[in-house]
Amino acid sequence: MAGVVHVPWYATGLRGDKLAEALADISAVALRYGARSHAVYRYNDDRYKFIQMAEFERKADFEAYWYGPEFSDFRVVCSSWYQVPVLYGWTELVTSGTLVPEAEHSVSGDPVGAEPGGDLAG
Repeated sequence: MAGVVHVPWYATGLRGDKLAEALADISAVALRYGARSHAVYRYNDDRYKFIQMAEFERKADFEAYWYGPEFSDFRVVCSSWYQVPVLYGWTELVTSGTLVPEAEHSVSGDPVGAEPGGDLAG
C-alpha cells in the first residue's frame, strides 16, 4: 500500500547547515528507489529541526532506500551531525491538494510547469 514516510531529524550544535545540505542530497536518492516524491523541510522556529518526507508505493521500497548503501554511507559520514535515535513513521495519505495560480512564474520567469525556455502553447 502506498504511503508517505516522515523522518524527523534534529541537528547537533552548529551543524544545522551541514545537515540541511546532506539531507537535500540523500533525500533525492529516494527517487532511485521508486519514490514518487521527496522533500525536506527545515523549521523556522528551530533551525536545528528538520522533517524529511518521501512517498513510496511500497514500504519495502522505502526500506531498500533506508538500508541501502547511500543511506548507510550518509549515516557513517553524518553520524555526529544529528541526534539519535532517528525513528521514522510510515503513514497512509488520506487526502491532499494544491492550488497553483495560473499567472505564477518560476525564478527563471517561465510559467510554473513549463520547460525551461519553452512555451506552454507548444
